[in-house]
Amino acid sequence: MSATSTSPLKTVQKFPWVGLIALAGAVFLSVTSEMIPTGLLPDMSASLGVSEAQIGLLVTVFAFTVVITSTPLTALTRRWPRHGMIVGILVVLAISNLLTAIAPDYTFVVVSRIIGGIAHGMFWSIVGAYAGHLVPKEQIGRAVSITLGGGTLAFVFGVPLGTFAGHLFGWRLSFVFLAVLMLVGAAVVWKFLPKVERDDEAHPKRERGVARPKDPTIVAVIMVCLVAAVTMIGHYSFYTFVVPFLTDAMGVPAASVGGLLFFYGIAGAAGLVIAGSVFGPRPQLGLVLALVVTGLAVAALAVFAAVPILAISAFVLWGLAFGALPPLLQTRLLHTSSPAFRDTASALYTTSFNIGIGGGALLGSVIFDLGGLLVLPYFYIGLLVVSLALVFVIGRMTRARALAA
Repeated sequence: MSATSTSPLKTVQKFPWVGLIALAGAVFLSVTSEMIPTGLLPDMSASLGVSEAQIGLLVTVFAFTVVITSTPLTALTRRWPRHGMIVGILVVLAISNLLTAIAPDYTFVVVSRIIGGIAHGMFWSIVGAYAGHLVPKEQIGRAVSITLGGGTLAFVFGVPLGTFAGHLFGWRLSFVFLAVLMLVGAAVVWKFLPKVERDDEAHPKRERGVARPKDPTIVAVIMVCLVAAVTMIGHYSFYTFVVPFLTDAMGVPAASVGGLLFFYGIAGAAGLVIAGSVFGPRPQLGLVLALVVTGLAVAALAVFAAVPILAISAFVLWGLAFGALPPLLQTRLLHTSSPAFRDTASALYTTSFNIGIGGGALLGSVIFDLGGLLVLPYFYIGLLVVSLALVFVIGRMTRARALAA
C-alpha cells in the first residue's frame, strides 16, 4: 500500500491497542444506548402511560433515523475532522439520553431518540473506517474485530446491566447513568484515540472545476452493502421471534431463556474473536464459511427443535457463526473500498445494516402472521443462500479488478 493513500499512522508498526480499546468503548456505549429500551419496556411503559409495543417502537425509530440520515450527513461532513466528530457524537448521545431521562411524556422520548439516532448513524458511518485508518490493510480485520467487540459486550453486559440498574433505581436514572458514561467516554476518546487524516487531506487539493473521478470500487462496495442488508433481513426476521421459538418450538422453560440467550451472546463474542484472529486477512473465505455454518446451524435448529441436546447445540453454533459475520462484512467492505471512499462506504454500510434490522423485524412479523413461527428459519436460510451467491460474485469482481490493475 502506498504511503500517499494512507495516514502516516499506518507506517507505525506498533499495534494501536489503546486507541482501538477507546474506540471499542465508544461502540459499547453507542450500542447500549440504542438497545437499552428493550430491557426497560415494562418500566417505561408504566411510567409514560403507553403500551409496551410503543416503547419497543423506540428501537425502530432509532434504527430508521439512522437509515434516513447517516449517508447524507456523512456527505455533508466529509471534510470535518473525524476525531473531533467522534467526541462530539458521544456528547450528543449523552444529551439524548439525558433528555430521555427527564422526558415528561412519550412524544418527548421519541424526539430524544431521534436525536440519538442521528448521532448514532453518524458514529457508525465513521467508526469502521476510522479503525481501518489506524492500521495497515493486513491488520484491518483484527482492528475491526476489536472495535466491534464493544458492540458484542454491549449485548452481553451493557444492556443487561442497564436493565438491572433501571429495575433497581428506576429507568430514568439508568439513562442518566448512561449519559454520564457517554461524557466519560468522550473524554477518553479525546485523550487516547489517535487522530487520523482523511485520504483527500493527504493529497493536494484539486483545481476548482475539475471533477472528481468516479471511484472504481463503488460497485463492489454496493455489493458488500447488499450482502449486509440481505443477511440482516434474514437474521432479524427470525431472531426477533427467537424467544417464542425457544419456548414454543423447543419447549425451553421461560426461566431458562435468559441463560440460553446469554450463552448465545458469549458464542457470538467467540465468533468475533475468531473472525479477527483467523480470518482478518482473509475476509472472503471467512464470509463464505460463516454464512455456510450459520445456514447449517439454523437448519439443524429448525429440523431438530424437539430434540433438546441437538437444538441447543445448534442454537449456540448459530451464535458462534453469526458473531463472526458483522466484523467479516465490515472488514470485507474496507478491503474492497479504496481508502478515499471508505467514509462514504461505511455510511452506505450503516444504512444497509439498519435497513436489514428494521426490514427483517417487519418481514418476520408478516411471515409469522401468514405462515407461522416454523417458516421463519427457512426464510432465513433462503436469504443466506442469496448472500452466499453475492459473496462469490464480489470475489470474482475483486479478482477481475486486481488483474486489470
